[in-house]
Formats: sequence, C-alpha cells, structure tokens
Amino acid sequence: MIGLDIGTRFVKAVLFESDGGQIKVQSFACEQIIGNAFADREIKDFDAVGNALKKVKMAMKTKNKNVAVAISGSTVLTKIVYMDPDQQDFELEGQIEIEADSLIPYPLEEVYIDFEQIGESKTHTGKVDVLLSAAHKDMVDSRVTLLREIQFEPKVMDIEGYALGNALCSFAKQQNDEPIICLNIGASLLQLCVVKDNQVIYSKEHSFGMDSLIQDLSIIHTLEKQETERQLLNGELPATWRQDTFPIFLANLNQHISRAMQMYISSTHSERPQAIMICGGGANIEEIATDLEHELAVSVSVFNPFAEMQISEKALQQGVDKVAPQLAIAAGLAARSFAPCHI
Repeated sequence: MIGLDIGTRFVKAVLFESDGGQIKVQSFACEQIIGNAFADREIKDFDAVGNALKKVKMAMKTKNKNVAVAISGSTVLTKIVYMDPDQQDFELEGQIEIEADSLIPYPLEEVYIDFEQIGESKTHTGKVDVLLSAAHKDMVDSRVTLLREIQFEPKVMDIEGYALGNALCSFAKQQNDEPIICLNIGASLLQLCVVKDNQVIYSKEHSFGMDSLIQDLSIIHTLEKQETERQLLNGELPATWRQDTFPIFLANLNQHISRAMQMYISSTHSERPQAIMICGGGANIEEIATDLEHELAVSVSVFNPFAEMQISEKALQQGVDKVAPQLAIAAGLAARSFAPCHI
C-alpha cells in the first residue's frame, strides 16, 4: 500500500517494496496544498486537496491504487480500556460499545469505532489492555470519498499518532530499554509519540506548528504564504530571517515542547527523558535540532525513517533525503503493508 499522509499544508506519500525481508523506498511524493483547505483537520476545500492528491498520483508513477491514510484532530479519540481475557471479537464488541457510549461525546451512530487487543494488562491484574479508537464519520467519509474520486482505494484508516508510532517501532534505533520519544512538528499540530517495547505507550496532540512561523515570515517579508513555504523549504528566504523571525518561533516551540513533555511525564510517571527525536516539516529547518538542544537541555536528533533503508535511484534523484523527516507518518502508514490487519 502507498502510505498517504494528508496534512493541512502538504500531501506526502511513500511506497515501499520488500525484497527478501529488506524494505526499500520505491518512490515518494510531497505536494503542497494551495490555500487554507482545512478547519480543525476537517477538509473544507475539497478541490485544493484533490489537486494535491492528483499531483501525488502523477509523481508516484505507480499502478498501485491501494492506500493507507490517517486522521487526527479533536474528533478522533483513543483510550486504553481493560477487558476480561480470552473473549471472541463479537463478545468484546458488545462491551466496547457500552464503554464507548460513556467515553465518546457524540451519539454512537455518528462515529466509527474500532478496537484492538494489545496484550496482558500491567496495571489491572487478570485483564487485557484493549485499544479503543473512535472517529467522527464525517472525518473518515470525506477522505474516503475524495480518495476514490482520485482513483485511490483506501484500505487502512489509521490515526496519525499511531502511524508515527509504527514508523518509530519499525525504523528508529532503540537505545537500551529507554522509550523512544518523538515530536512531529507539523503545520498546525505538535504531535508527541512515545514507544516502548514496540508499543505506543503515549500519544497526544498539541495545537502549535509551523503555521505561526510561516505567518510571521509572510508579514515581515511581504510574501504570500505559499511562496513563503516554498522559499523556506528550498532555502531561498532572505538570510535575515534567522535573526528577525526564527528566535520568536524557536522560543514558542521550546515552550510548547516543554509543556508537552511535562504532560507526558506527569501522566505516565516517567522520568525526564535524556533524548528526544523530531520529525515533520519543522525538522527540515537547518540546525533546528541543535537549536532545540540548547533550549531544552536534552539531546535532540532528527528522525529519518529511511536512514537504514535501500532507496531507489529515482527517489534519490528526486531528493528524498531533503524531506525524509517530513515523511515519517507516511512511512509508518506504508509499513502497514507488511503487517496483518485486524478486521
């Protein structure tokens, strides 16, 4: 399947192939969405997103139509619930609906619900942990309809935080038994994901992203937002932006990361981490990891999901290395191709 990450500013896609157990990056795409097409992660301008998807389809140059996509935002909910072990799916389903009714702030007929048994619970003796996921039907249906219009066939609907977790489990190097902590710096969201023992143990979204930097740059340099983004991505902005605009964004980013980390530490009773990773569009800014390291006083590295992979000649020529951190969620979705799905 093509891993297709529909962000609020860019559509990113990755296609892997498996050769004797070795995963290879076959092709990728990263196309800008023109205009403000989203409101709280809900698609408002279908034409703008559709045009970006068409460009992605052309750039990928593949006959493969199957895609794995992800959703996020305030109408997407996940929670670990505790159930009796050794139950069949249909038995769990009845209990999950009762549990979901008390957790979800929408009528059940307005949401899609799914669940997955994770394993024996470490906190509730004699119970199993079950991941309950719910999303408003509009959020899912709008994407499915749009993708089918572009002649894509959605096979998996994931949640962005867990797609990032899948990328970390699959492609990040684990140090000792320490959890892997990664922050995805997107256009409108800062997503914190923590994995340990190949499980997502914490995932949370915070409303902050690259949009604030783009907006400030646009005002100071009197540029259109799309042009600002393009120049930032290609390193074409006037050299003064590092002095006049970046420090304010860096201070705000540092504050939001510190707050996100504090919430993680207090809710999981974990120790303060010594190292974190960053990905997303924000991780493409030159030397941002070094800048954050000084601010946060922890080791900061950029997560490149393709660091240990073979990469096709075509992907190398198109400059996959430049945007690799931005493709982390798409890589996590594409990796779903090689794992059985719970249906």
